[in-house]
Amino acid sequence: MSESNKKDLTLLAEDKAIDDAVVNVSNVSLHYKKTCALNDVSIAIPPRCMVGLIGPDGVGKSSLLSLIAGAHVIQEGLVYVLDGDMKDKSHRKNVCTRIAYMPQGLGKNLYPTLSVEENLQFFARLFGNDAAERRRRIDELTKSTGLYPFLSRPAGRLSGGMKQKVSLCSALIHDPDLLILDEPTTGVDPLSRAQFWQLINKIREQRPQMSVIVATAYMDEAQNFDWLVAMYGGKILETGSPQALLAKTCKDNLDDAFIQLMPEDAREGYESVEIPPLDLNKDLQVAIEAKDLTKQFGDFVAVDHVNFSIKQGEIFGFLGSNGCGKSTTMKMLTGLLPISSGEAWLFGKPVDASDINVRRHLGYMSQAFSLYSELTVEQNLVLHARLFGIEESKIPARVEELVKRFGLENELKSLPDSLPLGVKQRLSLSVAVVHNPEILILDEPTSGVDPIARDDFWRLIIELSRKDKVTVFITTHFMNEAARCDRISLMHAGKVLASDTPDNIIHSKNAKTLEEAFIRYLVDAGADDTNSDEKASEEPKTLTNKQANTTQDAHLQGFSLTRMIGCMWRETLELSRDPLRALLALLGSAILMLVMGYGITMDVEDLNFAVLDRDQTITSQNYITNLSGSKRYFIEKPPILDYDDMDHRMRSNEIALAIEIPPNFGRDIQRGDPVSIGIWIDGAMPLRADTIKGYVQGMHLAWLSDKIKMTTGTTSSSLANIETRYRYNPDIKSLQAMVPAVIPILLLMIPSMLAALSVVREKEMGSIINLYVTPVTKTEFLLGKQVPYIVISMLSFLLLLLMAVTIFGVPIKGSLLTLCLAGLAYCIIATGFGLLASTVTRSQIAVIFLTCVGTMLPAIQFSGLLNPVASLEGSGRYIGEVYPTTHMLIIARGVFNKALGFFDLHNSIFALLITIPIILGASIFLLKKQEG
Repeated sequence: MSESNKKDLTLLAEDKAIDDAVVNVSNVSLHYKKTCALNDVSIAIPPRCMVGLIGPDGVGKSSLLSLIAGAHVIQEGLVYVLDGDMKDKSHRKNVCTRIAYMPQGLGKNLYPTLSVEENLQFFARLFGNDAAERRRRIDELTKSTGLYPFLSRPAGRLSGGMKQKVSLCSALIHDPDLLILDEPTTGVDPLSRAQFWQLINKIREQRPQMSVIVATAYMDEAQNFDWLVAMYGGKILETGSPQALLAKTCKDNLDDAFIQLMPEDAREGYESVEIPPLDLNKDLQVAIEAKDLTKQFGDFVAVDHVNFSIKQGEIFGFLGSNGCGKSTTMKMLTGLLPISSGEAWLFGKPVDASDINVRRHLGYMSQAFSLYSELTVEQNLVLHARLFGIEESKIPARVEELVKRFGLENELKSLPDSLPLGVKQRLSLSVAVVHNPEILILDEPTSGVDPIARDDFWRLIIELSRKDKVTVFITTHFMNEAARCDRISLMHAGKVLASDTPDNIIHSKNAKTLEEAFIRYLVDAGADDTNSDEKASEEPKTLTNKQANTTQDAHLQGFSLTRMIGCMWRETLELSRDPLRALLALLGSAILMLVMGYGITMDVEDLNFAVLDRDQTITSQNYITNLSGSKRYFIEKPPILDYDDMDHRMRSNEIALAIEIPPNFGRDIQRGDPVSIGIWIDGAMPLRADTIKGYVQGMHLAWLSDKIKMTTGTTSSSLANIETRYRYNPDIKSLQAMVPAVIPILLLMIPSMLAALSVVREKEMGSIINLYVTPVTKTEFLLGKQVPYIVISMLSFLLLLLMAVTIFGVPIKGSLLTLCLAGLAYCIIATGFGLLASTVTRSQIAVIFLTCVGTMLPAIQFSGLLNPVASLEGSGRYIGEVYPTTHMLIIARGVFNKALGFFDLHNSIFALLITIPIILGASIFLLKKQEG
């Protein structure tokens, strides 16, 4: 570090202020509902150096970094970054090209279905680089990181370390002045961590003016930073260089120094962990044994002839590079995955994936908290005791024992979400051992907890191992934790590289630390994926701010078609690589049209009826023949015997209509006497029943009229007869009306749902952060998202038209061009509805529900599908008049049935066109460019 930088750091350490600080934070507080993430934080961060925020999860590191990056709304206080106020929208817009933000999580800002090349192309487009510049930057970054051979590999298929490298490349695609890294190496193996920091140091040599702020939970990483900020409970404990913090606390490592800096009440009664030695030479029972254990997925060998033996009561650490097969090995040992070849035993019994009893001897604690958040601590313990088959009478005593042992007495009635992370981990461990397992499997159990909580947790593990003789099988990326194990196994590419005590592994590689030895084992096994020839091929070039930002500044001005096309290109790629979503988008409406076109019909045809004929004359038989002769409407069934027979057949849906012809029916007709015929109709569906009644009355009157004419030679004495004729649909078939009406309904539902999901998926995955911290505007983002769904919706619309004409036989009588114009406008509105719904929801389930209710309910109830809008009253009438589906229905029915054209339907078309900017404008306005 230069002398000027050292002077700056000295001033900051002494005065807590600096004139040219890259970041100035003053009295900042941040709350997530009732949770306080930051509490009156003030700090000035020096420029042109590596600054580390250290502390466990939940102390406010990520919250502070998101405020500095402009990703989160500032609630209280001031945040000045690169000489500007981050509350100022224009400053955030101008400065975003000078800030690179890499969020917490393995590849969280990446798109899993896109390749490394495509991800980097997308980010380069957002920052305005042309094709040649994109190619140069991508090649330069991927060659320096060892990613160049993997440009075509999807990001979702990369190891954790490689994902972080791609994330870093995407952050550095625009040569930033401030690089913000939020726990970039959490969950990454030691070799990948070392490679990551080598890359950062190389980039700092190329860009000496760049400042770097890093949040980390690894104290060994923080030891190499220039300046540290220790945080706890949303506050800053201390700042200074690593050497200054060690000197102030009189400690020789940062873990102990951080514990010393913690509030007194948080470290009250703390003692360092002591591990009683386990005599591995003692004749102990073998708890877990694997011999040539192998697992294949097709042609891919995930675990390749693994051998190890773990004794009862041993703490066995399972370490390895990301994607090396650790989890697969654990799943085979627990019976969750079948073994391809080789053998495994638990306490001498072969592991069988089909034997559920194997799992009763195991306790498992996952890295992520997996208990029921709706249940209290006590209820979680009781529930899992029952799930593991503990006798009901013994459950209270077992729960009480665990509560005392794991220090949960004061939390019994608390919900898990309200517990500190360290207490959650103790609860998870207590649940894992509720059934007294002989083997305990722990998957990175202390990730994110503070050093004191981590040591408390380890004391519990040691007690289970040494006192209860429980065999502990643990995975971790913390080397200081691995050093506490009795033995460890190092794994890479499905093979075990070494299995021995930590000290022996260190000595075997003549290393100073376990991490150094681990890295040497991985390098010797070929895990170093960087290319030494490429690294040495070119000297680092120093870039200036002026060179880096010239094109970017111009790119910031106004709406950028390049950025919008970039968003559209990425969404199209994602859609094309999700077959289920693409199939739903293209054929979903067509499939539903087949169902609705035939299923939703008002035609009442092929009615099953039967007659209870008490007259048995030629006249009564003629009456019955008149009904059954109408093949379209009535189908005669065997005669009814009596009322019980009628009731039984109607209950069983054998008949929908029963007719009772009274005695002397024929005689009374001949005399001209009044006649009453009994009609029983299945009234389960009132509309259908009313239609049946109308059919029967009409045919009855027609038959009587014919009889009168035959008897008297005259027609009815009415002064006038009404002759009814139907235009546009002479046969009164509902299919002619329903098919054109179903098309707008289907065009509204599925496109809106898919467009909504495209945005909400990014919120759930975390890639929405790219909207917050890049130059892309809300308009560019939403339009880029929308265009692919408009195109595919129009293809679906044309398919529906083809189906209407060919399958349903409903011809297009009017202007096809007018119908297509209206269809395009309507597709824009439908996808716009989805975008609007996505702005106010955060989960895919919620947005599906909202789009279904918000589109289908008004479309069916108020748009004139079943009842004319003119017949509605109150707010229903108002909704019907302004709702876009109403106008699309008018256009569809007008073109299909009435042979109308543009000038006949221009009012409805203009209504659709006016709706487009309203929907899109509301979506853009409601979409947030910052979190919170």
